Amino acid sequence: MSKAETRAKPAAAERVRPGGFGSRLRAWREQHLFALVSSLGRLLQRPVATALTVGVMAVAIALPLGLSLALGNLERFSGSVSESREIGVFLLPSVDGEQAQAMAAGLRQRPDVAGVGVRSPDDGLAEFQAMSDLAGALEVLEGNPLPWVLVVQPGGDGDGAALAAALAALPEVEVVQHDAVWRQRLSAWLAFGERVVQVVAVLLGLGVLLVVGNTVRLDIGARAEEIAVLQHLGATDGFVRRPFLYLGAWYGLAAGLSALVLLVLAGLALQGRLSALVASYGSQFELAGPGWRGTLVLLAGAAAMGWLGAWLATGHHLRQTRPTDV
Repeated sequence: MSKAETRAKPAAAERVRPGGFGSRLRAWREQHLFALVSSLGRLLQRPVATALTVGVMAVAIALPLGLSLALGNLERFSGSVSESREIGVFLLPSVDGEQAQAMAAGLRQRPDVAGVGVRSPDDGLAEFQAMSDLAGALEVLEGNPLPWVLVVQPGGDGDGAALAAALAALPEVEVVQHDAVWRQRLSAWLAFGERVVQVVAVLLGLGVLLVVGNTVRLDIGARAEEIAVLQHLGATDGFVRRPFLYLGAWYGLAAGLSALVLLVLAGLALQGRLSALVASYGSQFELAGPGWRGTLVLLAGAAAMGWLGAWLATGHHLRQTRPTDV
């Protein structure tokens, strides 16, 4: 036997001896694999009870996620809340073209104005006639009732609210339409909706934890004698808890997948009506889903909630039944 073989032999013996690191790693891996597979088997042994539990959890997960997706689609449909800052200034009918041009030239000298456009009554009438719903009604008019309109672009980074108020105070102005106003209101409503979604998600997330915890608690009760024997034989809390943690994770993962199915079905049910509604405005729009990243986050989060619920339930039971030395 060579010297190299002699040196390698103790190292190999160290790797394979019963108390070596390799043996402990294999035992740890086999224990986790057994707990993973056995917990899935116990879940499949009671399909009706499993389906009911997963269904309740799936609805609790799908509701806040569906609301969040609805808000995201609404914001995408309406456009960015800061996209338009135009101020429409509708002048009095008595104001003629020369006065409108003079006002536009004066407004361009203001430091808070980036630009001013002028729309004549004929331009406004042509725009209205392009709308099929109003073309027939405008044909019966003898004259053009539309006023001159100034389209003002605010300067700087502000929303132009102060400029709109100053324009509304001019004596030649009849109505001021500030696009940023409704966008600010829409932004406020969307922010409120996001907060509602967060509150609902927290409440329903607690519901998911309670459902998983109660389901795992029932399973623990059915295996109480087995757990007691393991504890008296010296099994650690981690060894006893492991199969129940995987059981909770399986519940969460199944609930996450079911929630995705519910959202897909809801999207298919709404897309037809939404497409018809958007088409009436001469546009197209398709509902956006969570995407593959959102799907992965959802599944991981659902499995983590199931894991946490099982951990809380098993932790409570182990504290109550841990053997004490006499």
